Order: sequence, then structure tokens, then C-alpha cells
Amino acid sequence: MEALIAPLMPLYEGERRAGRAVALAVVVHTAGSTYRKPGALMLIAADGAYAGLLSGGCLESDLHEHALQVIASGKAKVITYDTGGSDDLLWGLGVGCEGLMQILLLRVGPENDWQPLAFFVDAHQRHERVAAAVVIASPDSALPPGSIVLEEGQMGGQPVPIALQDGLQALLAEAVATGRPCGLGDAAAPLRVLAVPVALPPRLLLLGAGPDVQPLVDFAGRMAWRITVYDHRPAYAQASRFPQAEQVLLGRPEALAESLDLNRYDAAVVMSHHLPSDLAYLRVLSATRIPYVGLLGPARRREKLLADLDRDAAGLAGRLRSPIGINIGGRAPESVALSIVAEIHARLSGAPGVPY
Repeated sequence: MEALIAPLMPLYEGERRAGRAVALAVVVHTAGSTYRKPGALMLIAADGAYAGLLSGGCLESDLHEHALQVIASGKAKVITYDTGGSDDLLWGLGVGCEGLMQILLLRVGPENDWQPLAFFVDAHQRHERVAAAVVIASPDSALPPGSIVLEEGQMGGQPVPIALQDGLQALLAEAVATGRPCGLGDAAAPLRVLAVPVALPPRLLLLGAGPDVQPLVDFAGRMAWRITVYDHRPAYAQASRFPQAEQVLLGRPEALAESLDLNRYDAAVVMSHHLPSDLAYLRVLSATRIPYVGLLGPARRREKLLADLDRDAAGLAGRLRSPIGINIGGRAPESVALSIVAEIHARLSGAPGVPY
């Protein structure tokens, strides 16, 4: 899932309030080794400010020059960077990544109702899975390059040509269903379209609000994850201690399901350091569909809790991870937090969580 909208939102909202059009960069094709993959987004303002990265900082200054042209003309533009050949050195970029990246730049502003950014931001705030299609190349003047196709066959408020409606709607549906960008047409095709799904941030539930939870919230917050912290101790369950959390709740472990819709969460971490509370949390979680349940503590503690759960332990089979985290060789609270967030990220992304 490459279309991360959260990093773009502060710049987008500021430029929109000021009524200044921006350039949206979308990676539409890659080959070989590249920093980002199709569907990745970057926002570029006329004054040079940008949000999001498409390279390690190697291409962004050059992209800004092209973005200024797109903002001024309103005409979409595809730029190709081949960092594996001699042209890479001739351009003065010297990236040496041995890959090729095609980036579509299009103007977003009041004249097109700020699409597709407005569509993506609204979906992000509602936590709803959606996709928008961008036209990369087209022989049809009614569907020029840079056109944005949203749901229900609409193109920037105008109907999509009838002959293309079914194909584009199927493409959008596939992108939403898989959570991955889907393309129509190869590099030589006269019609090329990329459907880009917005990547929704994981919802993380932290059961326990002790001091070691704070660095975990910090790391997860930097990635714009939606975080809920829950604890039965008034001294710990304070919103001021977790400014990056969406909500901090005070409640008894046994009442957890009464306070929250637990099946909305992608991951839960039990780390109250209080054995009876952890047992109660695990019992509640065993009846949910949360795909990842982490338990802090050694294997001996885990086995005791599972034995005490008795029949309810079966509900955690295949979901419980304990000891939690990837072994990165650190025991400080910050190291433990980093290892936990890394493991959750890997599990939810379907990645093995091992060295490349």
C-alpha cells in the first residue's frame, strides 16, 4: 500500500486555505531498484515546499522545476528518471540506484475541486477504503492525461466516456479490494491508467499506559497510526501523557469490550505489567477478530496466562505473539517499542520482518 496521504495533509490543507494550486506527483511505473513504487505520492507547492518523498532526496529538487511548469500551465506531465544508465551521471543526479521511475505530475487546485486530494483526505478521515484512477496517457480528448476518475464513473465532476466506464470501474474495484495499485495498459499502450488506493493507517490498541508505552506511541504516531490507549489506573490513563494518541481511556480490563468496538482494530498490545489485568485483557481479546495480539513479557509468563485462560486460549491461536517484538538486541524502553512497532508493521504488511 503505497498511497500514504497523512504526510501530505498539512501542506495540502495550508495551500488549500490560501487558495494556491499545487502539483501532485504520482509514481506510475518503476523497474529495477527504486526508493518508492507505483502509487507513491508527493505534494509540491509553488514556493518549493514539499511533503512526501519519492527518492532519498535525490530527485525532489529536479521534480520541483517540472512541478512549477505543471502548476503554471495546468497540463499534466510524465517525467522519467533512469538511475541505472549513463544519463544518471549526465544529469548530475548520480543516484546509482539501478532503477527506472516514471512520475506523473498533475495540477491540483480550486478549478478541479482539489481532486484527488480532497477525495483521499475525506476517506482517510472516515477510515474508508477508496481508490482514484489517474490517466497517464490517452488518445481520447475527452479523457486527457492527468484526468482523475473517482467512484461512480465521475471524472472531476464530468462523466467518464461510456466506452471506458466499465473497465475503469473494474480497475477501481480491484484496487480497493486488494489495497494495491492496479494498472490498465502497458508502457506502449495508447491508453494507460493507474488506480491508486488510499493507504489507511493501522488502528492500534494499547492495553496498559505505563511509562514504557510512551515511546511506543511516539514511534507509531510518527507513522500516523490511529492509537487508542486504555488502562485501569487513573494516574496512567491521562491524555496529556500521550499527545499522539487519538484517545486515552480509563476503564476496567473486564469492561474493555463495553468501551470500544474491538473488531475495528488491526493490532492490540497487552502491556499493563499487571498479571490479573493482562489475563482479563487476553480473555476479552480471545473473542475478537483482531489479527495481531501482542503480549509483553517472557515465554514463562505467557504460558501461565494461557493456562489460566483455559478454553479461551484457543481463541488466540495463530494471532498471539509473545514474547512480542523483533529481536534488535536492545532492552531499553525505546528499543523495545521500536521492535514492537517494527513487528506489527511487518505482520500487517505481510512482510517476513527479516533482513533484505
